[in-house]
Amino acid sequence: MKRRPEFDRHPARDDSRLRAVVEDAAMGRWEGARELLSLTGSDWDRRIFRLQVLARAGVRLTFADTWAQAEPRSPHALALLATVQALRSMVGLPGKGNSPEMQQAWQTCHAAGGAMPADPAPYVVMLALLRYHSPDRDRQWRAAIWGVWQQVEERDQWNREAHHELLTYMFPTWHGVSGEMFHWAQERCAQAPRGMPLHTLPLVALAESHRLRMKKEGHRYGLTVHPWTDNPSTRQAWQNWWTYRAPASPHAAFHEDANYLAHALSFANQHKEAAEVFDAIGPYATDAPWSYCGNAKQLFARHRTWAVKAAAP
Repeated sequence: MKRRPEFDRHPARDDSRLRAVVEDAAMGRWEGARELLSLTGSDWDRRIFRLQVLARAGVRLTFADTWAQAEPRSPHALALLATVQALRSMVGLPGKGNSPEMQQAWQTCHAAGGAMPADPAPYVVMLALLRYHSPDRDRQWRAAIWGVWQQVEERDQWNREAHHELLTYMFPTWHGVSGEMFHWAQERCAQAPRGMPLHTLPLVALAESHRLRMKKEGHRYGLTVHPWTDNPSTRQAWQNWWTYRAPASPHAAFHEDANYLAHALSFANQHKEAAEVFDAIGPYATDAPWSYCGNAKQLFARHRTWAVKAAAP
């Protein structure tokens, strides 16, 4: 492994162009965002990641609003504004149904979709809006989310962010149950081609299940009994995603998925295999799922150290 790096918590991760644009946006300049999103083209995975990072910066700023006012027909400006408006609509408590803020974001999503029909990004935003604002397990809202899901699949069948959004919808803390969550994650893995990061979906479901048990049972459950030991999902993610991926061209949310795999391997005591994943992660540790088992930074550093020792000749 390479020399252990420092932690880097910037949301743009290793996307240096995006980092520069975020700095520009913080000063009210939207021209950099326009150029960046235009250059991203039809790389929908990278486009959605960049929209999300820019939107987080734009929630309390006005550069996205100013850009959309200056270029009201720009699909890039509209997609960013829709993402910003969706985040703004999520300030209050979830599950309250329609609100003026949600409706505004929804309408902007439709405008963005009309401006660039092939773009799945506005429909991913719609999935998030439906998940957050849906009354608890409401059938009409559930029907709506499957309708939007179909729109995403028609544009980008294996869209990573859409899959994670729908899986989150199925979390017991949102609108699903554990059985549905695990079944859907495994079903998607069975259909996804090898090399796709979607093969980590069962690890996300597993980590969420553990988090819920820790929250409900606390010390009665503890970390002495955890779901990663001998769980086939860890080996499946290693074999079907990690060994078939393209290391030279990682997907935009690579570090998020790699952290889930490193975490699962570590807690399954497969430290030698984890060493390779930690090396690829570099300084980009994520809170989830490490924080589900204690202090995220400490656990990441501790297991990375064990992985280095296990991989040493």
